[in-house]
Amino acid sequence: MRIKQGTLYALRIPFVESFSHATKTRVFSDSIIVRLTTENDIVGYGEGVPRPYVTGEDVDSSLRYMQEHLWPKIAQSDFPKLPPTLDAECCLPVISERLDYKKPSGIIAWNASEAAFELALIDCLLKEQKISLSKVLPPKRLNVIYSGVITAGPKEKVAQIAGYFNTLGVRQIKVKIDGKGDRERLLAVREIMGDEASIRIDANGIFSIEEAVKALDRLLGIRIDCIEQPIARGNVSDLVKLKSKISIPVMVDESLVTVEDAQQLILAKACDFFNLRISKCGGVCKTLRLAELANRAGIRLQLGAQVGETAILSAAGRHIAAYLDQLDFVEGSFGTMLLKEDIAEERVNFGHGGNAPLFGGVGFGINIREECLRKYAVQVIKCGKNE
Repeated sequence: MRIKQGTLYALRIPFVESFSHATKTRVFSDSIIVRLTTENDIVGYGEGVPRPYVTGEDVDSSLRYMQEHLWPKIAQSDFPKLPPTLDAECCLPVISERLDYKKPSGIIAWNASEAAFELALIDCLLKEQKISLSKVLPPKRLNVIYSGVITAGPKEKVAQIAGYFNTLGVRQIKVKIDGKGDRERLLAVREIMGDEASIRIDANGIFSIEEAVKALDRLLGIRIDCIEQPIARGNVSDLVKLKSKISIPVMVDESLVTVEDAQQLILAKACDFFNLRISKCGGVCKTLRLAELANRAGIRLQLGAQVGETAILSAAGRHIAAYLDQLDFVEGSFGTMLLKEDIAEERVNFGHGGNAPLFGGVGFGINIREECLRKYAVQVIKCGKNE
């Protein structure tokens, strides 16, 4: 399979309402959609969500990297057909290995950029052979159960969102914390959700070790299943030090971007959970590799999502969530619960109880609305024969 054309869309889809955590408030999506066309006129789509505080990428640097480095690699490659007996460990690396490029200084990894191209290539290959991603990643469950996520904000707003998820029958909730009034907000969430609900918290790396210990001491008596990224990405020994001072299990997010990160965290026994996000981790193949490392080390898993991702990453995440053997929490698939408009014909939102069905059909199982890409694109870059 050869690729003849590529188009990069930098999207800004407005949110239904703003989403806040300790370091950022967002009011629109900032995804980059990659559209690739094969010589047989098959079209595949991928998505990446570049975030400076996660991988070091922003939208502008990601677009440059895609245009100057990834596109030339793709344009010069001939991708073999997927084998008759499909195995994710065998056939997916063939794609992702073509995308690796020497990382310049100042960037942790070009993972969001590479994820977008990898997903588009996978979509093309699957559609060329008229098969679903579920054939490569055979599902181990019939549906996927999603968590709710509650933005940081005033207690009244937090209670309102908790009430919404409780009415929807969602039993797993993540609450963003900021070190100001967290106990009162979490007590309100616990009262609304009930004793049986699973509550976890996410600090987005705002605390020092000492601040994290004090913040968690103030939450004693509220059952918290884990704290995500309590301190900033940095020396793994700091996480080890923090773990020795607290009783709540620790999940890493921004501290886990590359395979090397995972290996260091495992060796140091610095965490209890990995938060895997397809865009952050560099695509499907690298996400599965990190899940494999976690499984071997006895580390539990959350399959997370970037705030504002569209149906492409939601669909890919659904396939991975159905495929992985052990998975404690799944996030994402908010679709039009968060976005003013999503880019697929199919509805990706989860329903009552957080339940969401698996996607059938070729590729990722969704059909992209091209008019929606054009409507919300703030920048369009054409590559290849349509330059």
